[in-house]
Amino acid sequence: MTLATSNPLLEPWDTPYGLPPFEKVAPQHFRPAFDQALADQRAEMDAIAQSPDAPGFDNTVAAFDRSGRLLSRLDGLFYNLASSETSPALQAVELELAPLMAGHSNAIYMHAGLFRRIDSLHAQRDTLGLTSEQRRLLERVHLDFVRAGAQLAPEAQARYAKVTERLAELTTRFSQNVLADESGYRLVLRTEDDLAGLPDFVRAAARQAAAERGIADAGVITLSRSHIVPFLTFSDRRDLREQAYRAWTTRGEHDGPHDNRTVAREILSLRNEQARLHGHASYADYALADTMAQRAPAVNELLRKVWVPAKASAERERQALQAMVLSRGESLRLEAWDWRYYAEKVRQARYELDEAEVKPFFPLDRMVEAVFDCAERLFGVRFVLQPQVRAYHPDVKVYEVRGAGDALLGVFLHDNFARPSKRSGAWMSSFRVQSRSASGEVTPIVVNNNNFAKGAPGEPTLLSFDDARTLFHEFGHGLHGLLSDVTYERLSGTNVLRDFVELPSQLFEHWLSEPQVLKRHARHHRTGEPIPDELIRRLKAARTFNQGYETVRYTASALVDMAVHSLEATQAPDITAFEAAELERIGMPPGIGMNHRLPHFQHLFSGASYAAGYYVYLWAEVLDADGFDAFAEAGDPFDPEVARRLRRFIYSSGNSMEPSAAYQAFRGRPATVEPMLRKKGLAEVEAQ
Repeated sequence: MTLATSNPLLEPWDTPYGLPPFEKVAPQHFRPAFDQALADQRAEMDAIAQSPDAPGFDNTVAAFDRSGRLLSRLDGLFYNLASSETSPALQAVELELAPLMAGHSNAIYMHAGLFRRIDSLHAQRDTLGLTSEQRRLLERVHLDFVRAGAQLAPEAQARYAKVTERLAELTTRFSQNVLADESGYRLVLRTEDDLAGLPDFVRAAARQAAAERGIADAGVITLSRSHIVPFLTFSDRRDLREQAYRAWTTRGEHDGPHDNRTVAREILSLRNEQARLHGHASYADYALADTMAQRAPAVNELLRKVWVPAKASAERERQALQAMVLSRGESLRLEAWDWRYYAEKVRQARYELDEAEVKPFFPLDRMVEAVFDCAERLFGVRFVLQPQVRAYHPDVKVYEVRGAGDALLGVFLHDNFARPSKRSGAWMSSFRVQSRSASGEVTPIVVNNNNFAKGAPGEPTLLSFDDARTLFHEFGHGLHGLLSDVTYERLSGTNVLRDFVELPSQLFEHWLSEPQVLKRHARHHRTGEPIPDELIRRLKAARTFNQGYETVRYTASALVDMAVHSLEATQAPDITAFEAAELERIGMPPGIGMNHRLPHFQHLFSGASYAAGYYVYLWAEVLDADGFDAFAEAGDPFDPEVARRLRRFIYSSGNSMEPSAAYQAFRGRPATVEPMLRKKGLAEVEAQ
């Protein structure tokens, strides 16, 4: 029997819900399966292009949307595994596939015969009698072809293809380099002196990380955010805080095989060439042309609205931290590895709020119940655990998603813990997206990934309030995929403009802070007692504490992203020198640091989805703060009519509507920036 005929990826997936046959799949199965899938879709493209029938919506645009289903199935499996449960063998396949997949995309989107039919229909779109969703699909598909080079001259297309194939290799390499630095680092804590200042939950997580790595009688701090941030917050050992902070912020910046500085520089140069081939002066101009913002000045204006008051707020915070240093009889210059440590001291003194007091009320299992309960109260959907269904790792839980009349809406996979085989951060992805056709409804399979530090055996995983917010955020993305209710795959779920995609996720975060949600679900992991009203009051009072610091870190990263992608030179500069110069130019306050430095900024360089686009979190924050006010105005965070509009126009419409029209249909008017500034505690600063 040959590999091709015995390949489980090419056989029917006779599994619960059509999930991938995880236990049967090996890395060597992917290349031959992808070869088959790519050939199948190329044949489908040729058949559409060579059809003797006149171009029509169904035989061209809808047929294109229906094509490549085997490829979509493989894509969903492979790239989720590459992010969540990778291995050296899988990474080798990933590097091998990168240029192959880019070449296939070029072959599709530069298919002259196929584009002629799509272009012809696009020119006639006003006279075709299309539904609004059909017209939206035609316009989006046509734009996809144009932005992928369909209208370029043959010589330019040939060069464009080489550029995109090389970019695919480089962005894959960038991601693997970051993972190598993250998985290779461990700060081993062996003595009580090493552990000084660390509360029990940090010590327990460090012991668990050590046990997972075969290190006895010690604790380990990894570069997972759920490890590093608590360590920087609580460790009394300033020398170890500095060591850990420098390791965290210099990922991808070390000489050797995992150095991302030259990788990122080549990516930037090639992106500029890509933009020039399209007639744009910079990559930012090219990237922003297909966003709500449209142009760099609109983005920079929003960032400046926040940058100035955030710096002023951070300076007041710095003075409070410096006063705390002096009150402790210490004399030191506040550095980036000190800020979280002294901020926690100020927070404890000002609000009588201790992270070690808060976390026992936020066990992971309770917070998962909270997101499910909020989804049911808002949208009438239930999440039903299926413990008998195996996913790609024992940590992953599988749920049915049930709606009205107990209808199966989709399947949800929850992958919450950090491990060496998983990239850092938190994200939502899909194994299958929602669509419908004459043959029936295709239900989505959605996965949420987090990187929480797992509790010790027999002990719960306790979340910080920020961790719980991340859980709600990613679940908001998950609902965007699960509640999708459109006809065409291209318009489904999160396939929206990138400065709209963060709205459903950031909006869902608001329910975590609702007192009725906290009283119902934030319960002490040992006693089951609900969180005290007084602690809720203190959490609310501290809501804007340290927001200057957090906003400066985010906005500096967004400004550097915009600046580096706005360069017009054919050759990109040294990225670390550029970053330092740009931070000096914009007046970056000392001792704070960025959310992401360029050598490990995966939003920008592991693919292109957030390149010249890190601003989208702030853009969406304008929408989410304004949007949640609709519930406040209704007097009920679960108001049925507001929730109905929210589901219909935000969570279910995908890309079937223009995003500003979708928002206005939900809210009844355009968004205003003031609720976002109030939420961050910056409105008063801006007014001064």
